[in-house]
Amino acid sequence: KGNLPLHSLHSILESVKTEIMKKILFVCLGNICRSSTAEGVMLHLIKEAGLEKEFVIDSAGILSYHQGELPDSRMRAHAARRGYQLVHRSRRIEDFYHFDLIIGMDDRNIDDLKDKAPSPEEWKKIHRMTEYCTRIPADHVPDPYYGGAEGFEYVLDVLEDACAGLLTSLTPDS
Repeated sequence: KGNLPLHSLHSILESVKTEIMKKILFVCLGNICRSSTAEGVMLHLIKEAGLEKEFVIDSAGILSYHQGELPDSRMRAHAARRGYQLVHRSRRIEDFYHFDLIIGMDDRNIDDLKDKAPSPEEWKKIHRMTEYCTRIPADHVPDPYYGGAEGFEYVLDVLEDACAGLLTSLTPDS
């Protein structure tokens, strides 16, 4: 009497474990270039560090006009050459409360995120991706969508730097 069934106990433990994990959402305009790549780079770094059980990583877009699409094929090709698999399906941000950090790629994303935040209290979660850069002096992650190959490569350079800096800032033993 009073004992929880094993499946209920397992469910409660999973819920507690998820609460302890650091939850990060990367956001750009359409969620097919920058934020989906940041997600892929961060997942790769976390896996390399053996920290998969400590993080929940996701990405989303301000707008939904690419809803359900894979990342841009050019971005996927450039990322694959560096060992990243971008498999996220584009979606619009709707879940502020689920994340500890919400990271935008540029000023427009930051302004849009503040507008979409359910309360000014949630603004504390919003950060700019380039805040975490340690090698590349950048004030934003440019949208490579309308540019050439060098734009996609530069975005990868900035995101690799920023994701490494972000991971270092979130892991106390680094």
